[in-house]
Amino acid sequence: MSLISGFEHFTCENHPLASLTSLRFGAVAEYFAEPTTVQELASVVKRFSEQDLPVRIIGAGSNLLIRDEKVGGLVVQLSAPAFTSIDVDGTKMTVGGGSRLSHFVASAVRDGMSGPHNLVGLPGTIGGALYSDLEFPNVDVGTWVRSVEALKRDGERVTHGGDGEAFSHYQSSLQGQVILSVDMEFEKEESAALTKRMQKLWIIRRAKRPPADVNAAYIFRNHGGESAADLIEAAGLKGTAVDSVSLFDPDPNYLVAEAGATAQQAVELIELVSNTVEQKLDVKLERAIQIW
Repeated sequence: MSLISGFEHFTCENHPLASLTSLRFGAVAEYFAEPTTVQELASVVKRFSEQDLPVRIIGAGSNLLIRDEKVGGLVVQLSAPAFTSIDVDGTKMTVGGGSRLSHFVASAVRDGMSGPHNLVGLPGTIGGALYSDLEFPNVDVGTWVRSVEALKRDGERVTHGGDGEAFSHYQSSLQGQVILSVDMEFEKEESAALTKRMQKLWIIRRAKRPPADVNAAYIFRNHGGESAADLIEAAGLKGTAVDSVSLFDPDPNYLVAEAGATAQQAVELIELVSNTVEQKLDVKLERAIQIW
């Protein structure tokens, strides 16, 4: 029996992944699934886990570098409405794990939820943000969380409380599980005031980030209160390139891929930056970008 027998309506083999990432390169997934219900998701994840095959979740693909070789096992994208809904009830929001951060921010600002406006312009999904307990100035996504519904690899649905232990710095007790939905609670504020502050932040951030039509990705986490971009520049790496992949000049903590770029070139540039910063500044940068 085929691994995807019975799942053919939402699962396929040898699916190209490049178009699902912001870098726009990388190989194919051995198996790829876009389930439309939680039950479909649970069934396919359980089957692959029982065969001891890897199961990976791809969100917006904004912090993901996929190598040039085939990605083994199953890659799942939670793009169906069952995983992307956003519901508001007073000061509370229930957000699907596959919801884009941009949609989450827009909904929160519209309904007067204070805090998410600080995430304006940030790519990704709410599930991806929680996996790393995403942090921005004055923002820690985990502090808004009251509970998380997740799926274990054996297909069991579990609920986690949003305490500090579950969302420690850049780590999460959710690792190895699929985030289905998140219950959050916020302070209320006038929507008009939040909109103005969001717009100001967006103008500032847009000036330093690669344009939307550029294939790019954020590379390293900030280190001990110092921005990774400043450390990269201090190491004399601004403008560094490996063939068709280079560091973005206004913010060298982004790598930019030109037409014809390969994953291997990007990996080499990341390793070059990491090694040089460590050698020159005695700082070990932690990668923000995932490499499959």
